[in-house]
Amino acid sequence: MVLTPFKLFETIDKYLKYMDFVKNSSPLTLKAYKIDLEQAFGVRQAPRHSSEVIEERALLALTREALNRWASLSLASRNRKSATLKSFLAWAYQEKLLERDLSPLIICPKVPRKIPHFLSVDEALAVLKSYEGEDFDLVRGRDQALFLMLYGGGLRVSEACQLKWTDVHFARRSLRLIGKGGKERMAILPQLGIEVLKRLRALSPEPFVFGAAALNPRTAYEWVRTRGAKAGLMKPLHPHALRHSFATHLLTSGANLRTLQELLGHESLQATEKYTHLGIDHLARALESHHPLSQGPLQRKKAL
Repeated sequence: MVLTPFKLFETIDKYLKYMDFVKNSSPLTLKAYKIDLEQAFGVRQAPRHSSEVIEERALLALTREALNRWASLSLASRNRKSATLKSFLAWAYQEKLLERDLSPLIICPKVPRKIPHFLSVDEALAVLKSYEGEDFDLVRGRDQALFLMLYGGGLRVSEACQLKWTDVHFARRSLRLIGKGGKERMAILPQLGIEVLKRLRALSPEPFVFGAAALNPRTAYEWVRTRGAKAGLMKPLHPHALRHSFATHLLTSGANLRTLQELLGHESLQATEKYTHLGIDHLARALESHHPLSQGPLQRKKAL
């Protein structure tokens, strides 16, 4: 099977539509895929009316050249771009556009798993306490509602920004969310979060929780950063840290991974396993509480 530059461009376009309509990829993911494929195969430079023929061997050569060009990028960037090429080539073979599957020839570099940044319980309570003494108006109410949805409900910042009042069920303390890939899920808020939303609802006639339209994520980042500074936190605060804190504090308090997976809206348990890290202070307290050698002499005799 051979592909002309024009057909290659068409094929990339069809692949992106497949990822959009069949796989329900997010707009940001589709944008990244498009950039990666255009960088790899140079379709922006190739005139669409060109009659030059690109054989399978040449397509593989372009793929290898792209991987070499990306060699200086970070592991995370190389991993994502390699995964894009791997997915595209596997799809092209599945659609019988290629005679053989070229995707196994691409090796995605392994990215070391980083421990997510999260707040201590005292830091989270310091942020909550920073709202005390402030008049409850639209600005303050929306700011606190955002914090309680991210830390109290574990929402992604994109989910919180797009929330409408029609998606808030006060009696059940639940929120109907549109998550990654346009998939719908439910989230539960603690009672304090629901109380703040009720007070905010009385002040806000707009259809969205944060105004007449969805909140810009950049604005949400700025609100959270400013609130962290007001609370006196040592490090800049961001929405992801609040979601990570939600997950970490639940896990260290005894929640199991399956429950946490549902609360976070993860498709796979593997995505949730990154939260299995525990602080050294938590491990020390667990050791002191449960290990026989950490108990007094009388308790050790009973244990033995």
